[in-house]
Amino acid sequence: MDSHIAFSSLGLSPIALSIGPLDIRWYSLAYIIGIIAGWWYLLRLIAQPAAPMNRQQADDLVFYATLGVILGGRLGYVIFYGPEMILHPLQILKLWDGGMSFHGGAAGVSLALILFARRHRLDWLRVHDYVACTVPIGLFLGRLANFVNGELWGKPSDIPWAIVFPGSHDGRLCCKNREA
Repeated sequence: MDSHIAFSSLGLSPIALSIGPLDIRWYSLAYIIGIIAGWWYLLRLIAQPAAPMNRQQADDLVFYATLGVILGGRLGYVIFYGPEMILHPLQILKLWDGGMSFHGGAAGVSLALILFARRHRLDWLRVHDYVACTVPIGLFLGRLANFVNGELWGKPSDIPWAIVFPGSHDGRLCCKNREA
């Protein structure tokens, strides 16, 4: 354990910036930057011949996908990790208290894309293909924010650069996948 890095020694804070009483967290910045960067990349993709949508549709799609990831992510969290929140519905709206689910977000985005494609009479599979190309941007930023928050750490490890995260007593890898 002495050869591992203590997470607390890294000086990381989940709060990126404070403006008066408002705390802007790295996790919300990851969402915002990920959505904007994904939108930018989607616009680059649809500029190529035979794209399944035009610029106006792509702009609309980003709105649908954003709602899907936020609503789906939160509802997925409530269903899988916090079902007691159903008894206190106002808690569900408190996104700033944490609690988003990757699989709920993925399901929410997929449903939003299907509804979007149906409304615009587009091939929903091709729409999914194009959006899937943008997803790694948001996932990367989200994993960085998870690291800053000291969450989603991986398996115990004896490598010198393993990190002792809050709540663990041994060195851990920064991610659950050793190949990442």
